[in-house]
Amino acid sequence: MANTKSAIKRNRQTATRTERNRAEKSRMKTLRKKTLAAIEAGNKEDAAKASSEFASVVDKAAKRNLIHPNKAANLKSKTAKAIAAIA
Repeated sequence: MANTKSAIKRNRQTATRTERNRAEKSRMKTLRKKTLAAIEAGNKEDAAKASSEFASVVDKAAKRNLIHPNKAANLKSKTAKAIAAIA
């Protein structure tokens, strides 16, 4: 339990940031599922559109240190490869 004013404030900040980060990660996962669903359906146009939105969110997450930059690159690469294989 936090006893000092600064520790109490730090707890509030941590709770706020945790909530924000959780929401952003959840959005990233949702967009990834949406992209993969479009790829499964074989709809290249929808997949490309969803992938673009997904890549944007992933880049922002990497920029804010929610995920590692290499993980962002891997996720974008995998979706691009899957879209290219639709043909």
